[in-house]
Amino acid sequence: YTMAKEKALLLISGGIDSPVAGWMMMKKGIGKDKQGLEIVALHFSVEPFSDNSPELKSKKVSKHLGIKKFITVTNGKQQAILTKKCDHRFYYILQRRLFLRIAEVIAKKENCKYLITGDNIGQVGSQTLKNMEVISSAVKIPILRPILTNDKNYTVEVAKKIKTFEDSIGPEICSILGPSNPATKSTVKRIEWEESKIDVNELISESMKDMRIDKL
Repeated sequence: YTMAKEKALLLISGGIDSPVAGWMMMKKGIGKDKQGLEIVALHFSVEPFSDNSPELKSKKVSKHLGIKKFITVTNGKQQAILTKKCDHRFYYILQRRLFLRIAEVIAKKENCKYLITGDNIGQVGSQTLKNMEVISSAVKIPILRPILTNDKNYTVEVAKKIKTFEDSIGPEICSILGPSNPATKSTVKRIEWEESKIDVNELISESMKDMRIDKL
């Protein structure tokens, strides 16, 4: 008799890091029996500001990893509101807080106990420890970051080994609306003040209206 695997929601962007993060948690797992987690994939599409190529490659990689369920939330318009109404320097922090809030809602629907991200310290402006702390404070669900301290070259080697690298290379479309000089430091107080300029709950509910679920 084997216990049912615990489930986690993987935020997959179309880049190199998130598939490796997902694969690691599928293999390693957490908890007493250390069996891998069952993964549901979640992709945020920035359409209409890009095409659907990041979604298609994320879907292909998810299928390759053996993930059975792939969820797409198309919320480019909601992401654009962040650029118009808030200080653009904090865009990545605000964007990721929005993503996590939406992911938390979906995780509850999918009975997922954790979120998994491909965060890697210092790789982009939002991924400083201080900013990650501010981003994480938007939700209560535990966030697993298995490649947080990886050297990028090591992550690339793993991606090549698990055969996700070729499908993951290419420009990161998720930065299409981002600033050229993102803030590397922030505080919860400052970001909550930025969020007071927008209706966060409306952005979440509008994003959820454009959600698709695909069986892989």
